[in-house]
Amino acid sequence: MTNPFYDPYRVLTKIYAEGAHLKIALAETDLEELHRARTVKTVYGVLENDGYLSLCIRTFAPKSPKQAVRVLLKIALYTLVFLKKPRYMVTDTAVDLLKRMGKGGMAGFVNAFLRGFDERKVELPAGDEGLSVKYNFPLFAVKKLKEQYGERAEAIMAARSRGLCVRFVRGEENYLSRPHEETPFEHLFVFPNFVRDDGFFAGDYTFQSVGSVAVCSVVEPCENFLDSCAAPGGKSVLLAEKCAHITASELHAHRVSLIESYLSRMGVKNVTAIQADSTLFRPEWEEAFGGVLCDVPCSGLGTVAENPDLPLRKTEENFEELQKTQFAILKNCSRYVKQGGALYYSTCSVLREENDDVVGAFLKEGGFEAERADCPLVHEKTRFGLQFLPDIAYGAGFYVAKLRKL
Repeated sequence: MTNPFYDPYRVLTKIYAEGAHLKIALAETDLEELHRARTVKTVYGVLENDGYLSLCIRTFAPKSPKQAVRVLLKIALYTLVFLKKPRYMVTDTAVDLLKRMGKGGMAGFVNAFLRGFDERKVELPAGDEGLSVKYNFPLFAVKKLKEQYGERAEAIMAARSRGLCVRFVRGEENYLSRPHEETPFEHLFVFPNFVRDDGFFAGDYTFQSVGSVAVCSVVEPCENFLDSCAAPGGKSVLLAEKCAHITASELHAHRVSLIESYLSRMGVKNVTAIQADSTLFRPEWEEAFGGVLCDVPCSGLGTVAENPDLPLRKTEENFEELQKTQFAILKNCSRYVKQGGALYYSTCSVLREENDDVVGAFLKEGGFEAERADCPLVHEKTRFGLQFLPDIAYGAGFYVAKLRKL
């Protein structure tokens, strides 16, 4: 179907209606290749501005339209307000798509809405609610960020991804003629645009976040290492360069398959992927590893710039439940560390409750002490670890602590 709103509509419907994750929805939708870049830009743009676009609809719609129409209106409003396309073009495109999809009965409403929309009449709420709408952060997270970071909270929420991080194994000289930004890590560069080619499938390079590489830089070499929440496998692959053998465990079978696929593509032989629940004790692993990494499930609120669909699924209730899981994983996996070995705890969060608070509660149980780590990527030292913030770390927010078994 030749309509510029059609592909974004299909992807966003999977996200809004079916709860699909952004990157999976994009990967599993058969997009028109000629306009893929436009579709991706629109999908990300709608999600990055979801709070504001929802406010626009509430302001001008007498009652909330059905989800299919809301999705289409968000695409149209993003195109009108942020891409500055002519109103007649946006309106005609939206109405045309409704008719092509057999939803012509809503054409009159959508036509009237878009022709009557006036951005000047959309008023942001005051205070924290306004910040939540403006930066598309959950309200509870806005309040916590302000409490913990003060005036800097807005800069953290406003930070945007600097581009796509590419880590090269070989052949980087063939790509560095393109616009790029260096990072403090060897062979890792940030590209504003990067389309994968045959080099990706040959294992010449991979896409790996600066946060993932930074966490790996803190890990010290050892003989046997456990990556306890390993999917999709990027950390395991990189750590395989400094550890003799890696055991990469993951809870779900399909995520174990992701790790195995990653290992195969990168040609890495010294990593074994295994299905395991990191909250449940495995006697055969007791004191079997010189190093253990717990990159635990978390809110992901440090990566909203890269994953703008995250706020759609985050509530204060599931945020609090996550902390129980984080502590359970750290406590259980600590039993796998040899005496004198290192236990690493990491998240992609900027909130104290998921970071220092979890580590502090664990240290009270005894048997480990916090050890000062360092990293070439700019960071702030917390009581127990290193906190990386989006406004200074290429748009990424994450945390890592290094603990030594006594």
